[in-house]
Amino acid sequence: MRPDDAGFASCPWPIWQTDDFSRCFQQDYLKVLLPLAVVGLSIFHLAAQNIVRAVRRTSGPGYERIGNGPTTLSPPTHTELPRDEGPVSESEDEEDLTIGGGRLALYKTTTRGSIVQADVPPAQTLSVLVEELAVAGLVAVNAIALATGAYGRQRGGIAAIAGLTVWVYALILTSLRLFLGNTPWRVPRIWNHTAAIYGFQWLFTLVIFRSVLIHPSSQLTQTLVIIEFALTSLLFGMAISTRKGNKTILLEWEDGIEPGRENLASLFSHYTFSWVDSIVWSGWKEPLTIKRVWNLLPKDKAAAVLANYRQFRKTSSLAFHLVRYFKGLLLAQALWAVGGAVLTFAPTLLLRAILQYVEDPAMAPRNVLWLYVILLPVTDILRSVCDGQALWIGRKICINIRAILVGEIYAKALRRKAAAGNDTTLGAAADKKKQDAEAAKGGIIARAKRLVGLGKRSKDKQAGRDRATDGAVKKDTTGGSDEQVNLGTIINLMSVDSFKVSEVTSYLHFLIAAAPTQLLVSIVLLYQVMGLSAIPGFVVMALLLPINIAFGKGFNSSQKRIMAATDKRIHTTNEILQNIRIIKYFAWEHRFATIVDEKRRAELKALRRRFMIWAAAVAVWNTVPILITFFSFLIYTVVEKKPLYPSVAFTAISLFMLLRYPLDQLGDMIAHVQESQVSIDRIEEFLSEEETEKFAQLGIDNVDDNGSRVIGFRNATFVWGSKSTVAADGSMAFRLLDLDVDFKIGKLNVITGPTGSGKTSMLMALLGEMTIMKGRVYLPGGRSREDVRPDPETGLAETCAYVAQQAWLVNASIKDNILFSAPFDEQRYRDVIVACALERDLEILDNGDETLVGEKGITLSGGQKQRISLARAVYSNSKHLLMDDCLSAVDSHTAQWIFSNCIMGPLMRHRTCILVSHNIPLCVPPADHVVTMANGRVTGQGTPQELIAAGNLPEEAAIQKSAPGSAHISRVPSRVPSSVGEESGDTLVNEADGGQQKTRDEAAKKKDTKQQNAMEEHKAVGAVQWPVMKLYLRSMGSWWFWVVACLVFGAQQLSGVASSLWVKEWSNQYAAEETAKIHFNMNSHSYSVQTLSPTYFASIANYVKGNTTTLSTAEAHEVNATYYLTVLAIIGIAGAVAALVRDLWIFFGSLTASWKLHNRLMAAVAGARFKFFDVTPMGQIMNRFSKDLEAVDQEVAPIAIGVMSCALGIVVTVVLIAYITPGFLIAGIFITLAYVFLGQFYLHASRDLKRLESVERSPLFQQFGETLTGVTTIRAYGDERRFVRDNLARINTQLRPFIYLWAANRWLSFRTDLLGDFVAFFAGVFVILSLGKIDAGSAGISLSYAIGFADNILWLVRLYAMNEQNMNSVERIKEYLEVEQEAAAIVEKNRPPENWPAKGTVEFVDYTTRYRKELEPVLRNLTFKIEAHEKVGIVGRTGAGKSSLTLAIFRALEADEGKILIDDIDISQIGLRDLREAITIVPQEPTLFTGTIRTNLDPFDLYTDEQIFDALRRVHLIQPDELTAVTNPPTALLPEATTAAGTVAATQENQDQQDQTTPPPTQLSRPPSVTNKNVFLDLSSPVSESGNNLSQGQRQLLCLARAMLKKPSVLVMDEATASIDYATDSAIQETIRELTSTIVTIAHRLQTIVDYDKVLVLDKGRIVEYGHPWELMRGKQGGGGGGGGGGVFRGMCEMSGDYGALAAAAKKAWKGKQLVDVEEDGEEEEEREGGGGDGDGGGGQSGNGTEHGTGNGLAAATDES
Repeated sequence: MRPDDAGFASCPWPIWQTDDFSRCFQQDYLKVLLPLAVVGLSIFHLAAQNIVRAVRRTSGPGYERIGNGPTTLSPPTHTELPRDEGPVSESEDEEDLTIGGGRLALYKTTTRGSIVQADVPPAQTLSVLVEELAVAGLVAVNAIALATGAYGRQRGGIAAIAGLTVWVYALILTSLRLFLGNTPWRVPRIWNHTAAIYGFQWLFTLVIFRSVLIHPSSQLTQTLVIIEFALTSLLFGMAISTRKGNKTILLEWEDGIEPGRENLASLFSHYTFSWVDSIVWSGWKEPLTIKRVWNLLPKDKAAAVLANYRQFRKTSSLAFHLVRYFKGLLLAQALWAVGGAVLTFAPTLLLRAILQYVEDPAMAPRNVLWLYVILLPVTDILRSVCDGQALWIGRKICINIRAILVGEIYAKALRRKAAAGNDTTLGAAADKKKQDAEAAKGGIIARAKRLVGLGKRSKDKQAGRDRATDGAVKKDTTGGSDEQVNLGTIINLMSVDSFKVSEVTSYLHFLIAAAPTQLLVSIVLLYQVMGLSAIPGFVVMALLLPINIAFGKGFNSSQKRIMAATDKRIHTTNEILQNIRIIKYFAWEHRFATIVDEKRRAELKALRRRFMIWAAAVAVWNTVPILITFFSFLIYTVVEKKPLYPSVAFTAISLFMLLRYPLDQLGDMIAHVQESQVSIDRIEEFLSEEETEKFAQLGIDNVDDNGSRVIGFRNATFVWGSKSTVAADGSMAFRLLDLDVDFKIGKLNVITGPTGSGKTSMLMALLGEMTIMKGRVYLPGGRSREDVRPDPETGLAETCAYVAQQAWLVNASIKDNILFSAPFDEQRYRDVIVACALERDLEILDNGDETLVGEKGITLSGGQKQRISLARAVYSNSKHLLMDDCLSAVDSHTAQWIFSNCIMGPLMRHRTCILVSHNIPLCVPPADHVVTMANGRVTGQGTPQELIAAGNLPEEAAIQKSAPGSAHISRVPSRVPSSVGEESGDTLVNEADGGQQKTRDEAAKKKDTKQQNAMEEHKAVGAVQWPVMKLYLRSMGSWWFWVVACLVFGAQQLSGVASSLWVKEWSNQYAAEETAKIHFNMNSHSYSVQTLSPTYFASIANYVKGNTTTLSTAEAHEVNATYYLTVLAIIGIAGAVAALVRDLWIFFGSLTASWKLHNRLMAAVAGARFKFFDVTPMGQIMNRFSKDLEAVDQEVAPIAIGVMSCALGIVVTVVLIAYITPGFLIAGIFITLAYVFLGQFYLHASRDLKRLESVERSPLFQQFGETLTGVTTIRAYGDERRFVRDNLARINTQLRPFIYLWAANRWLSFRTDLLGDFVAFFAGVFVILSLGKIDAGSAGISLSYAIGFADNILWLVRLYAMNEQNMNSVERIKEYLEVEQEAAAIVEKNRPPENWPAKGTVEFVDYTTRYRKELEPVLRNLTFKIEAHEKVGIVGRTGAGKSSLTLAIFRALEADEGKILIDDIDISQIGLRDLREAITIVPQEPTLFTGTIRTNLDPFDLYTDEQIFDALRRVHLIQPDELTAVTNPPTALLPEATTAAGTVAATQENQDQQDQTTPPPTQLSRPPSVTNKNVFLDLSSPVSESGNNLSQGQRQLLCLARAMLKKPSVLVMDEATASIDYATDSAIQETIRELTSTIVTIAHRLQTIVDYDKVLVLDKGRIVEYGHPWELMRGKQGGGGGGGGGGVFRGMCEMSGDYGALAAAAKKAWKGKQLVDVEEDGEEEEEREGGGGDGDGGGGQSGNGTEHGTGNGLAAATDES
């Protein structure tokens, strides 16, 4: 009986005896209790698991879908995941797949076009056999031990029996795996059990194995233990190196994308990230493309994540809901983090032990030292694994959360109400209380306003301009507010807020696990080392926490300010870029640039504040250790009078350094968490906004109470926004009142009425987009398109198609837009293209129907976009088509063609068509049902005859126009006649003689390269070039700036070295035998604060010098502690000051650079040629202004500081080590090479992944923005699900590079840690080998610096990579700084006279131009003259060069040959600003800015209110008899009245409706009326983004008014009146006729120009005819450019089907003009006509001609008709 046989498992303490565990512990615990505990747990777990499964099986499927009761359609059903993408089984409980009869538990997540491949692990069965044999061997070993009693008699017997039990159990499990693995009776997840048993057994055997080697007992025992250890190691090795579960895994190749390798990884590869090797390698060989980045795991794909998430019932707030959803992963992450945190301290303690041993080698046998040295790298590798796993789990949660949030926001955006409400500011509800308090002071009016829910801030004069961005009207929390978040905010929620929330999850474990653990451990250790003296240290630490939190909050608030300022700047920039053409035409660039500068200044101010806080935080961070060391040592030496031995001093310093980290992280993380809390609340507020009532209103089908199918309204009243919203003056939003309409199903129905009468609103109401107040609406649009089956006979389905007034297209090819993902049917597709007159356009375009439409249809003209949008509706299989004024953007004969062949053609047979149109003569006569509207009410409905009888329609509506062909054409013509499809109007620069190929790269010329997309964003390849670096460095400051920077950096590094050397001096004073030659390196690593691995400071623990030899205390007291302490403090403080100055200096430079770069970028973009904006999507330009500038502003400087510090740190380290132990340099060189090698690999892959990630962000954002603008169209088609699918696919594409970028980061970090541990290990070995030759001091220095070296290099690689990525942003900005620029704004030596052009003559002299030098000319040798005050119409087919002509006048195109003279001044000689300010254009697309009516008409306050009202009257936006609010000064009476309080605006693209505003004070007393009021009476009525709250017609009129305000002497109109009803149009034409200016009009409607002075007919860039319209109609006139036997214009008039009216008008005008001419200047007239190649006689004869021509003319006219 040995003495330690006291009783079983009651071993005496301590269990560690000098160099080994006690025998008792080994026998009782390691051999018996612990192994049996493992087995017990395993059995318990398996039993529980099988019981649960059995219960599940008997109870059957336990859950149904919730809430899908009766067939009411709630909006979410439309945005659900498609049926076939059910949730992926998340738990490995159902093993992914069994082969040979087992269940195939694989949900159908395969998408179309993917190949599934089963991947079998190598030697699947063989490995199980080997395992089986090894386990059998172990059973045998234990049996032998039991029989021979090799482990000792009594206790050994128990041990052997325990061993037998364990291995027999393992044998059973392995056999189950071997024999039942592929059968239905398999037990799931046994592999995990066997692997766990092997792992634990290996650990236990390892200890015993070591013990047997150093204290051998009998030969037999030793042999048995060695065999046991060998076999266990084999098993353990196999377990960690085979694939987890050793099972077959299905890999899905989706669209040729390689599946991810992560689930093929073994445990070993999983923990060391070796599975990332292959992607890093392939990135090293050649640059990665998105095709070569692996796919996500099936369970991480957005659809799977969302499906699982949506099954999880939401009961709490969104934040808690997400935490509950991810609780499993978060728990795992926390456990890993705790492990990592504890292990952080291992190197500190081990080094202390090693150095104590070096001091006194007699303490213990040498093998203990070896144990310590081996444990040094091992513990650190374990720590690295723990940290790596915690961060990686964090990243997995991060991508899942991002998928959930973006997916939910997107689905919500598709379901949101199309309210015309005010913009809400998210998070404003909280501010509401404060406001109510303010409002209470504001007296009665304020109280009244509060009652109706409009608590409002008094705004300053800038209110108008900032309104959209500030959200002037705050959220009304009480009742039906109809306010919504604006589009910009939604995009922000998706890009910024969801990003923040997901980012914070990836670091949460610091806050909840790592930091608290580290704090606890370090406090305990400190107390052990220093006793009571540690307390002042804790006090300072504790004080640091609130300071840190305050810094965090300061950061946060400054970040918020920056965000707000950035939002404003981006909003302004965005509007400028959206409307850049108008701004350039009006020469407003410099004025808008000052507005942006103002916003940029505010932004940089906020940024400066943030940098100050940052620098202060770093300074505090640098001074804290100095303070702590100072106070603690002070008390230790001076108060407690203890000798401060180096071992104590250095351990303490090291621990204090370590303690800084968790504290800093806590402060940081608390701030981050608060920030993301704000974001998540914003998201939640958006997700709980009102949803569309469309599906409730429309129901499942359109059957009324009598059971018959109806389309229409029954006694219905609708309002925009919410039912109860009332504006401040008691009036309501625009309403449709008392509708009772029954549209004829399967027939043509026309809705007509004046501009702003509510025609579009009626279509919106029909689609269920308006809020219904009473009555019913019927339309078969409530079901998702995918759920409705087409009728087999007609092929039509009971769904809707909708053509919006402003065509909405997606950024894909023209073909994709027309098909809109319907199946392709060649014949039908051809017919549709012909019927919509698209044939010629497709011939002209380079890639035909494969041409990419570009963002917002940027590559097409207005008419082409509208026709494609029409083609999409006609091609669809919907039975009911709603068309909103789809004929307005095309010219008259195209309209005629489309009407006859498309709307009345065979493609529309049996289909209902509800058409809104102004074109009464064309559309009304053939209609079966006509509805006329005025001011929101139906004024008449019925057949055209009934309405004419009732006087609701003019007489001429009855006459069927002379359409070529009958009313209903039986089949679509096979080709479009050449005259059709020529609408004018590409205001785009790319409309050239050959159409649009100009925007395409020449490479895209051939059809086979059709997929080439000029719009694609290019990803820079390879390292960032030096010019880019130079650009940034030069922007920061000149040479002296850099001289100062170098000095400051040097000073800061030197202070670190100085403190090290000083501590070394001090410790030398203490020990007579010179025990302490250690020093401590206080390099500041303030950068990378969050990420710098704590091992760096752990390594400082290496400065720990354990010294157990007691020196005589007398000696200790002779050392003057105070003196040394003071100097140390001074050095430390100097270092901290240097660091502060360094940061401030660099930040100062960085702000300068930010300002300069933004200015240059803005100038470059604003001054770019027009063509740049045609080929560059908005999203890309905005990316430069948002993402890239943000990187330049916020990222570049701090990271650059980090790179420089690390580099300097490395230099210092190398110098010191070389000085102390030259031998070590050899190791250093090898390590450095290894690092360089690693760094190279990593840089290549990470650079590409980072670039891909930012490039892939664009399509996601762009699709998001696209959807938001087209949400009504998508809903009308019932196509939400497809868009949701597309969005999920884009989320996946963006997450792929993101997650693998982080995998590469973890890969690098593990490998650098490994190399660092090698350094530590070799340093340790070096110490052991030279024991006795080396003193502890040198050993400490060598070790500490070696380890610090490794860490510095890691950070250098990382920060360098980040720096390169940031420079990538600079590179992208630089790319835009080099864009081709327009000519100078002002040419000083050629300034035109002040009043130029006084007369307004325009003369082209032999003018030729082209878009690019390699292309054909678009205008060829034009020579013609427009006299002063003449009105000239320009007509011609598409691509004839009409728009190019306007561009030429504004010098958007520069002349190749010839010149243009305006008032005899050659315009190419003067500055662009001078030219463009002098002449005016009204563009085809009306462009408005966010603000008020006033800021739109007169952005720079140059005109009085009277002048503005006058302009509004002239364009008939205000009727002559209406009173205007100008009657009293806007501010005098009631300030509230002038701010447009109740803006109600249709977010609907174009609401044909007048909006609500506060009435003029004169009418305040009236009771609320039931009419809709005129917004234009109040100049402060708001205009929303791009004028969406006005109807298309109102916008065009507003643009016209803007032009008229300038009273130009030359006015160019590009079909400015396309969306205006004929009555208003003719009134405006009157106004235009009264103008004295020279007018050049590009016309679609011949009516507008037929009574002009001249018509210019262009074809292929040449003049075909030029003369008075009547003369051209009589066909008397030949071509001005020679040839062309007359009659082109006449042909056009005949095609339009309205020849009689046109001829009469032209004749009348001609007659009037001739009479005037006879009296005034017949002579001049004659010369001019003659000059035009005119065959008519002189003035006198013309007079006679008139007399006698009258009869003939009329006769001819009647003949024609």
